[in-house]
Amino acid sequence: MGVGTWISLLSAFGCLFGVLNASAGDADSLYRNCVGQCEKTGDIGDQSIRHCQFQNSDVPLNSSWYMQEPLYLQWKQLNCRSDCRYYCMMQRENQREKLGQHPVKYHGKWPFKRVFIFQEPLSAVLSAFNLLMHFIGWLTFFILLHYKLPVRPQSRRTYYEYSGLWHIYGVLSMNAWFWSAIFHTRDFDLTEKLDYSSAVAVLGYSLILCLLRVFDVKDEASRVMFAAPILAFVTTHILYLNFYEMDYGWNMKVCLLMGVSQLLMWAIWGRVTRHPSRFKLWAVVFGCALAMLLEIYDFPPFHGYADAHALWHATTIPLTYLWWSFIKDDAKFRTSALVKKVK
Repeated sequence: MGVGTWISLLSAFGCLFGVLNASAGDADSLYRNCVGQCEKTGDIGDQSIRHCQFQNSDVPLNSSWYMQEPLYLQWKQLNCRSDCRYYCMMQRENQREKLGQHPVKYHGKWPFKRVFIFQEPLSAVLSAFNLLMHFIGWLTFFILLHYKLPVRPQSRRTYYEYSGLWHIYGVLSMNAWFWSAIFHTRDFDLTEKLDYSSAVAVLGYSLILCLLRVFDVKDEASRVMFAAPILAFVTTHILYLNFYEMDYGWNMKVCLLMGVSQLLMWAIWGRVTRHPSRFKLWAVVFGCALAMLLEIYDFPPFHGYADAHALWHATTIPLTYLWWSFIKDDAKFRTSALVKKVK
């Protein structure tokens, strides 16, 4: 059932293009001077930055709670530096627009307009929709297996040999999209690591699931032999990113290797097996391949909201629906074949 792999690849493909710390925007002397002045005074023109008032005050950190910055603001990771960077970026981009210059990236990201605490509101909302689509797909898959398709008379278990694996896939996918939504809402070290780690995890698991389905591996011992080396590698890679170095270039290579190998296997498997729902499978594979172009052809956000990455998230919504439709078709196909054998 390798197409799920490609949906996972799209959900995780953001990991292929890591955020770099140095960009044209933050190298701009006017921007840097603005941020430095803001952090000292707490002012940008006529605007006062509330967080800087707490940071620059003489109040001790262990003083009474009402003399410190509110906890809910600390939890949101909204602080003097983040606000100074944001408002100086907006000010600098307004100046560039008046001069007829194109937007540039700041600290590895395009200049997005915030909505409340949402740093990238459109990408956050679309990530939430992807999570919802995976939940609906997994739920309908569960209902199909346990309430609509026949089960084994003695054990009352489903005939479909990959049902448990797909349940795990659904949970990992929902987890990945959850942290994607959080990361696009508030981007700081912890949310970045959780987003990247979740994406790599679902991509690695999808590779395992792809191998098991393509090679029709049903025996538990054989499944362990297939899964163990990949699980070990993915776990090591996640630990490396979290506790040694967030190496975006290496992460890109790892994701590409796992993703491209899955795409090739699913496309070939659909052709060789002549699966009755192979056209859905090919549609998802082809759609995922086209969607990748949105990450390669990067462009600044339209009106400060919709960039290539946001459109990428939009394309995965219908592809997720189609992918779960294929999974359910495969469950019906395998169940029908096995029931006929029993009879």
